[in-house]
Amino acid sequence: MKVSDHFIKTIIEKKQINSQGFFDKTKMEYFVTKLYQVLFLKQTLNTENQIGIEFEELHVLLLNLLNNTSNDEVFAEKNTDDFFLALPDIYNTLILDAESILEFDPATESLEEILLSYPGFFATYVYRISHQLWIQKVKILPRVISEYGHSRTGIDIHPGAVIGKHFFIDHGTGIVIGETVVIGNHVKLYQGVTLGALNVSKDKANKKRHPNIEDHVIIYSGATILGGDTTIGRDSIIGGNVWITQNVPSNSLVYNKSEIRIKDNGPLPESLTFVI
Repeated sequence: MKVSDHFIKTIIEKKQINSQGFFDKTKMEYFVTKLYQVLFLKQTLNTENQIGIEFEELHVLLLNLLNNTSNDEVFAEKNTDDFFLALPDIYNTLILDAESILEFDPATESLEEILLSYPGFFATYVYRISHQLWIQKVKILPRVISEYGHSRTGIDIHPGAVIGKHFFIDHGTGIVIGETVVIGNHVKLYQGVTLGALNVSKDKANKKRHPNIEDHVIIYSGATILGGDTTIGRDSIIGGNVWITQNVPSNSLVYNKSEIRIKDNGPLPESLTFVI
């Protein structure tokens, strides 16, 4: 079957309208993984000179990525420099995130284990570098980076979200954090948590659509918290599988009460003795 010349021309025209420049996703993925390796993983050579060379390579990579998505050399150079100036603070915050995992997760014994194997930490790393580009008003690239992290970990964090220090994701698969979410310090999330909007509507694009989570909150697996006016007060615990669309005061415990029935459909006795 021969595709018509008219259809081919239509595709080319649409690509010219919808794209600011050629974007190489392979280079983006290499930049994200290479930066992670330089920051956190042991290299063959860990000398200052070698790490300096690797940062120069990363600088060139990011510059090329920004050039390709903006077609503005001045914009690309400034935002590349700004990103690397912010990198020490990003690194220090990520170390705090990793230390929180080490402190609270009984399944891990070392920072090295976290850095090598924890998807929640890698997703947090991807969020923090994409968020930096987002606040620098870089278009497209932060979203592409965040979706790469999503595909790697199953954790979907919009780069526009604001997340404080000592952030802890345990397991993580299925977590969704929307664009206008604001999360405080020392917050822990478990798998399947959704921090989302009450409805999806284009006219709310520039409005606060997602919830606020204050300091020292724990949200257990499967919980859904929706709405831009919804705030979970500090030091609260949100149990698994709850659905919240209103404010929760500080120091609250929110959970679903389960009812267990035995086979005769009667209530479970206060105590049972099993003889095997």
